[in-house]
Amino acid sequence: MIKIITKVTLAVLLLAVSVSKAQNFQGQAFYKSKTNMDGSLKIESSSMTEEMKQKFMESMKKEFEKEYILTFNKSESVYEEEQKLDAPEPSAGGMMIKMENSNDGKIYKNIKDKVSITEEEFFGKEFLITDSLSTYQWKIEGESKKIGEYTCYKATYTIPVSEKEKEEYANFKNKQTDSKTQFLMMDEPKEQLISVWYTPEIPISNGPGEYWGLPGLILEASFDKTVVLCSKLILNPKDKLIIKVPKTGKKVTKSEYESLVQKQMELMNSQRGDGKDGIRIEVHR
Repeated sequence: MIKIITKVTLAVLLLAVSVSKAQNFQGQAFYKSKTNMDGSLKIESSSMTEEMKQKFMESMKKEFEKEYILTFNKSESVYEEEQKLDAPEPSAGGMMIKMENSNDGKIYKNIKDKVSITEEEFFGKEFLITDSLSTYQWKIEGESKKIGEYTCYKATYTIPVSEKEKEEYANFKNKQTDSKTQFLMMDEPKEQLISVWYTPEIPISNGPGEYWGLPGLILEASFDKTVVLCSKLILNPKDKLIIKVPKTGKKVTKSEYESLVQKQMELMNSQRGDGKDGIRIEVHR
């Protein structure tokens, strides 16, 4: 009888230690993002030589090659671009290329409270976008593969075209007839397939960007022509990781921010719509 009690007590203690470790589980995942822009970019400008266009294209492509760090624990995470001290490179005609609204802001996710907070800079102004955490109805595909030493499983999610996207595209097409050229072009919206690979060996329901909601850390994500791949992991480091909630910028909702961006794009189009020495950029997905 004493032996049975001893065994039960030991089992309870081991379970308590296991739960404690799970609650304190933390780490960092380093991701590399790359977008295949071959055949997707088109530039039209009467004021740029072919050499300038080529340099412009190269600079644009670099804007789609980023490195990020996801710092996480069981319930919170911060996803942000890795800061580097590389010297700036000149681009076509002395212009520096910076993709506005390229979603490079710091993203904070609180899985417990289902809250997302994002810091974004748009045309020199900082915004703090607060929203409910996006919900993904993942479909487990039954495929597996190794990423590094971890066994990963495939899951997909299809984002349908919203009525708002259809309306915005219809408005764009109508306004196209009112000007000779457009500074930025818009493709007809289509369903977007998101494919991810997650590993239950890292019991964190999290991943790069806004992605989460699977029984394991997402190590790879593919959408449009972009692939985000985990290149390095640090689990349970000796020094405790601090996850800071973003606080910089004007507080807005996601819909308010998207409306602001849309208005700015329309303003840019109207200002460049005279066809005189403007730069026409088309991005095809």
